[in-house]
Amino acid sequence: MTITTSPAIPVSFDALAPLRFPSDLRLTPEQFEQVCAENSEAVLELSAGGQLIKMTPTGGEAGSRNAELLLQLKLFARSHSGWKVFDSSTGFRLPDGSVLSPDGALVGLQRWEALNAHERRSFPPLCPDLVVELASLSDEGPRGVSALRRKMALYQSNGARVGWLLMPAEQAVEVWPAHGDPQRIEQTCMLEAALEFPGLRLELADIWAG
Repeated sequence: MTITTSPAIPVSFDALAPLRFPSDLRLTPEQFEQVCAENSEAVLELSAGGQLIKMTPTGGEAGSRNAELLLQLKLFARSHSGWKVFDSSTGFRLPDGSVLSPDGALVGLQRWEALNAHERRSFPPLCPDLVVELASLSDEGPRGVSALRRKMALYQSNGARVGWLLMPAEQAVEVWPAHGDPQRIEQTCMLEAALEFPGLRLELADIWAG
C-alpha cells in the first residue's frame, strides 16, 4: 500500500484523536518522515519492512531515569572530545531501512560531520556507535524487555559497537557486543565500556533511583 501526501488541515489540540493505521500499511523511510512531521505529538518508529511501530509516552519515573542517563552521557561527551549525544526523540535510519529511536545514543563526531546538512536535519542515515535502552517495569508493549531485546538485536545487526539494555525492575543490564550473545550483569553500581569508549561509565544507582 502506498500513501500520498496532501496539505495538513489545522486542528485544535482537543480535536486530536489517536492515530490509526491499516495493518497492511507499508511506508518508505521518506514517507515515514512526512508522517512524523505532520504528527509531531505521535511517538513512532518504523520497521525494516515499512511497518509503523506505535510507541507510548513514558511515565514520570521512566522519564526521570532517561534524563539521568542523558546527563551522564552528556558529561562524558563534554570531557572526552569526539562524540555526539542524542536523546530518545532522535530517529536513526539504519542500514536495513528501519527508523529506530534509542533512549540514548553516542555517535562518533567524525561520522556525524560526514553527513550533509539534509541528513543531519532528517533521520541520520547511520546506526549509533552506542545505543542505550531503558526497559519499563512491565514486559508488556514496545518498551518491555522482550520487545527491547528484539530492538537491541537490530542495532547489533546494523553495526552498533555496543548496546546497553538497562532493566530497572531487576537492577540488571544486558551488554550487547558488536557480535555475539549479550552478557547479563547484575548487582553492579557502575557500567563501563572501556575498550570501545574509554572513560565512559554509567553510575547505575542514580539511574535506578528514578
